[in-house]
Amino acid sequence: MNKTLLATGATLLLSCGAANAADWSDTSISWRYGTRFAEPYNPEHIKKHIFALTHASGYKYGSNFFNVDLLQSDKTDPASLTQNEGAQEAYVVYRHTLDIGALRGAEMRYGPVKGVGLTLGFDWNTKNDVGYNSRKRMLVAGPTLMWDVPAGFLNTSILVLRESNAPSGAFPPIANVNGRYTYDTHAALAVNWAIPLAERLAFEGYGMFIGAKGRDEVGFGTGAETNIDMALMYDLGSHFGQPKNRFRLGLEYQFWNNKFGNTRATTGGRGQRASTPMVRAEYHF
Repeated sequence: MNKTLLATGATLLLSCGAANAADWSDTSISWRYGTRFAEPYNPEHIKKHIFALTHASGYKYGSNFFNVDLLQSDKTDPASLTQNEGAQEAYVVYRHTLDIGALRGAEMRYGPVKGVGLTLGFDWNTKNDVGYNSRKRMLVAGPTLMWDVPAGFLNTSILVLRESNAPSGAFPPIANVNGRYTYDTHAALAVNWAIPLAERLAFEGYGMFIGAKGRDEVGFGTGAETNIDMALMYDLGSHFGQPKNRFRLGLEYQFWNNKFGNTRATTGGRGQRASTPMVRAEYHF
């Protein structure tokens, strides 16, 4: 996990530097828990605790988003063949969106679109599990539309993804993979939003609709992937004299089909699809 800590620390330093020059920023820690997670080729429902650090900020020419999830599975997703301890994973996401209108010094409004941006970023993960041991690296780039909503925000992006992995599972055919494998460059449609519904209630989330990425590291064809995660969050802290949105509690739901590009045909219908309700709590600094 040393590489995980180094990567996380470096990204935090960059985020803190950006926050010093930010017009606005929000940093939070959160916990969520669900009992119906899934992993490809695993027929069991998996329980997971997920602890997260999230930072978002905006400055004159755009915005930053950083999130690191630390995921702890139960024994149905074991860490190794010789123990019952569940697998551990770290997943890091960073996105920077440049506001092209701000760079030009003139707004770019087109009907319901209030702004146009360019999004750049990366995904990075590491996981110790018995089947795959993911070491994902992915670069992300593409245009973003910022929609004019009455409150909150709604953004959509068309992204180009360049992804690779270097798995090292215990069983064939993953056990026969040597080195890092790069998938075909592929496209994705991304949407993310945070919309207030009432004084203390908000509807938030993201969706990713990801195209097939060619053949995987063992020669199987990949499928188009859908990952939608949404939450209803309630500002509980305001009832106890806390600042607005300091402590929030809510319900979250994730639908993930063809997880990581794995399909029913290649997994035998085991673990490529998940429908996962969760509870979520978060504290904002």
